[in-house]
This record gives sequence, structure tokens and C-alpha cells, in this order.
Amino acid sequence: MECSKQTVVIWGASGHAKVVADIVRLHRDRFELKGFLDDVNPHQRQFLELPVFGGAEALGSLKMMGVTHIIFGFGNCEGRLKLSEVVRREGFSLATIIHPTAVVAADVSIGDGTVIAAGAIVNPGSRVGANVIINTRASVDHDCEIADGAHICPGATLGGSVIVGTAAWVGIGSTVKDHINIGSRAMIGAGSVVVSDIPEGVVAYGVPARVQS
Repeated sequence: MECSKQTVVIWGASGHAKVVADIVRLHRDRFELKGFLDDVNPHQRQFLELPVFGGAEALGSLKMMGVTHIIFGFGNCEGRLKLSEVVRREGFSLATIIHPTAVVAADVSIGDGTVIAAGAIVNPGSRVGANVIINTRASVDHDCEIADGAHICPGATLGGSVIVGTAAWVGIGSTVKDHINIGSRAMIGAGSVVVSDIPEGVVAYGVPARVQS
């Protein structure tokens, strides 16, 4: 019996939403992309030749249109976590999408709403939470734990058994040594080399990465 497609709206209508939309469209057998939501630019009416329905106030009308799934198309980690609660409360499911060129080991667990972009690698024994972004060409080695809402930015590399906390941000091109713990809501600057644990809620960058006062 053929499964029906998931009808999807992307929340966000700018740069990262283009990436998410491309992945959704590569899975036409599973998803039907209906359009976008955008709270940042309320006057935008169309994006990628599809309608922008409005912001959070449009969720009720989307339900009546038969939309079943939402996925986030913006990078703000805390924002994705907060809006995921709104989405669930309104009765929508969170879509999970993986680019066909990504390599994800068979035993990897992936939470709802997560996006794994082109060329990304997630190796065996790893666990990826909900509303995570594993962005373009990012590499997550074996036995890593990526908590809800985290963003592993393009080209970032995590060694084995790295723990990335809730809503943490690992910047573009950063390298994280094996067995490192990056605290919740920490932000690692682009191009950093992380060789020691990073506390919660701080900004750290450099080679080696140091917490900035």
C-alpha cells in the first residue's frame, strides 16, 4: 500500500530556508512542500515561487488546508526550540529531512525536526536530538551526542564521543577534539579548534578555543 505524502510548510523564508526547501524537494515521493511561514518579514508574500502564509498567526489556517508537518528553515537555535513547542501544541508534526548525499550510519537515532544537509556525515553510535541542524559537509564521528536544537555549522568536524549540549552552536569550519563536552547554549566561533571542555552559555573561539570574557 502506497503511503500518502507529508504536506510540509517551512518556517523561515531566507537563506537557510532555501537549503531546507531543496532537501524537501529532493524527496518528492515523501513530501509535498506547500509554502513558508515568516515572522521576520511580515510583508513577504512569496518565496521560491511558493506562498508565504504569514507568521505564527497562520497556523490555524494551515491546519484547515491539510498541512500536517512543519520544519524550521532558520539557524537560531533557541528560536527553533521555542517554536517547536508552539508547533506541537497546535497539532502539527515536525518533519525530519536528510539530504540524499548525506551519510548517516544505520544505528544513528535522529529526533523530529532535524535537518541533515548535503555531504554531512554522522557515524555509528551517535545520537542526534530534535530540531538539530547538521549542516553542509559537517562531520560527526562515532558515539557523539548532539542535543536538541544544536547547530553543527557547515564544514565543522567533531571527533568521536563529543557531547554538544542543547541549543549549542559549533561554528563554520570548527574542529572539536574527541571526548569534548560543549555546554548547552555555548557558541563556538568559526574556524576554532576545541581541545578542552566548553562551559554552558559562553562564547569561545580561537586556536585553541578560549572562553571570551
